[in-house]
Order: sequence, then C-alpha cells, then structure tokens
Amino acid sequence: MTDGTTFFKFCPNCSSEDFDYTNNFKFHCYSCDFVLYHNIAAAVAIIFTYEDKVLFTVRNIDPDKGKLDLPGGFIDPGETAEEAACREIKEEIGLEISLTQLQYVTSSPNNYLYKKVAYRTMDIFYECSLDSEEMEITAKDEIQDLIWIKRSEIDLNKIGFISIKEVIEKHYFLEK
Repeated sequence: MTDGTTFFKFCPNCSSEDFDYTNNFKFHCYSCDFVLYHNIAAAVAIIFTYEDKVLFTVRNIDPDKGKLDLPGGFIDPGETAEEAACREIKEEIGLEISLTQLQYVTSSPNNYLYKKVAYRTMDIFYECSLDSEEMEITAKDEIQDLIWIKRSEIDLNKIGFISIKEVIEKHYFLEK
C-alpha cells in the first residue's frame, strides 16, 4: 500500500495487503489484479429564492454539521438529476415541486468526507424561485434549521461545502 490516505486495509477480493490506491481513485491489488475505480457520485442542490433571499439549511449531520448547506442530496441509480432534486425536496422540506420549476444554474466538483471515506461528487445546481418563504423541515435527522438570508448578508464562511460556497459567491452573493 503506497497511499497512506486510503480507507482500505486489505484487498476486498483476496484480502492481500499488497495494493495501491492512487489519488483516492484507482484501487489496484498486485496479488490478484483486482481493480476498483472510485468514480464520482452525482448530487443535486436546489437554490430556493424568494425576493432577494436565498434559503439555506443548517446541517444536522456530518460532514459539516452546524454549517449552512442547500437542500438536496445524492442522485439514486436510475434517476435523472431533476427527479432527484424533486424527490430530495419532498423528503427534506415536504415541498412538492415540478421539473418545470427547476432552472439549471451550473455544476461544480466537491469532496464529501463521510466516515473516513472521501467521496468526490459532481454537484448539479438548480434554482427554484418561490412565492412564499413558508417552509418546514420534514427531515429533522438531516436538517437543524431553515434560514432565509438576504443575498447581501450571506456569510460565505458559514457555508460548509466548497462547491456551495463557490456557486453562491459566483451566482447569488451581492456585495453590501
């Protein structure tokens, strides 16, 4: 094993300790020639806007527990990004939105460290403007709070994930 950051201690195929895990991406066992690519995972984030405000969640779980986040989550197998966005919003804040309400914003790579495994993600961002700021949390295990923040008052240092910081700064942050 040449990469000290790996979470593997043994080859999952033959239990050998003679392997390389290059750049937290390609696992290769020299004993049995087993290869595993740790490809990116796809995720969605929804930027809800109301007037000059953006909706943030406060994370109730690690990674980045207590930091600002956006509603969203991982895309399940067989789902489109838009379907995942609608499902995640229904699960997290009980809001039913349609595919036509989603406006694509951008995508951004991210790192998601979960239980000592670094998942590299491709976060796909959508905007959805609303007619009201009334919301409720339906996934209390994942979300501590919902906070509407005026664009001019967004504190980028309170946002957990780098991809969200970058997208908010580039597309939604207005200087005072």
